[in-house]
Amino acid sequence: MRLAKFLAHAGVASRRGAEEIIRAGRVTIADERVTDPARDVDADSGVAVDGRFLEGPEERMVFIVHKPPGVLSTARDTHGRRTVIDLVPAAGARLYPVGRLDVDSTGLILVTNDGDLAQRMTHPSFEVPRTYRATVRPSPVPEHALRTLREGVDLDDGRTLPAKVRQVKPGLLELTIREGRNHQVKRMCEAVGHRVRTLQRIRFGALRLDELPEGAHRRLKASEVEGLRQGGAPTGR
Repeated sequence: MRLAKFLAHAGVASRRGAEEIIRAGRVTIADERVTDPARDVDADSGVAVDGRFLEGPEERMVFIVHKPPGVLSTARDTHGRRTVIDLVPAAGARLYPVGRLDVDSTGLILVTNDGDLAQRMTHPSFEVPRTYRATVRPSPVPEHALRTLREGVDLDDGRTLPAKVRQVKPGLLELTIREGRNHQVKRMCEAVGHRVRTLQRIRFGALRLDELPEGAHRRLKASEVEGLRQGGAPTGR
């Protein structure tokens, strides 16, 4: 098994995160520092991260979390602030969030130790849909602005893909996008002259937030996880 995949299966980080850890020189094999993510290893190779030996794959776990405002979408925080991992008491498991929500945003986020699944859910080539509800000002949003959001918006990092957008009521938008750029929904709305006041993610792939209370979590069933794995294939774009 390739080293990056081994680390992902061991719950260290997503596949992409594991590659970054390896290239940063934090991984050793039999006390030899290794920076090649493609290096072949197994459970008997003596793989260690920051001096801590890995015994092999953990039981894979995936949780859906309803992130409250003010909670960080990171595995840990050097300043001791609350993170989404603190909302999921899973003793001994090395969990990390799948993607991010801004600190003031709320809603659905996944927490897991399954690096392959995290890669599938976040890599741009899979175009996994994410649905948000945003309250914006000024209100209402005129039809020409909605049309621009649907067709694609020119941002400083390129034009966005077409989005599904509807105005649920004046000033409340529901947007479905297939990208995961930083602050994307906020920037899209600002580009058409409307500032986002609140933002909640209500859907990620096939998963919906539904009635899960703010701050709560639940572990996904095996059938739900398999549905996420089979939910799309790379587009080749």
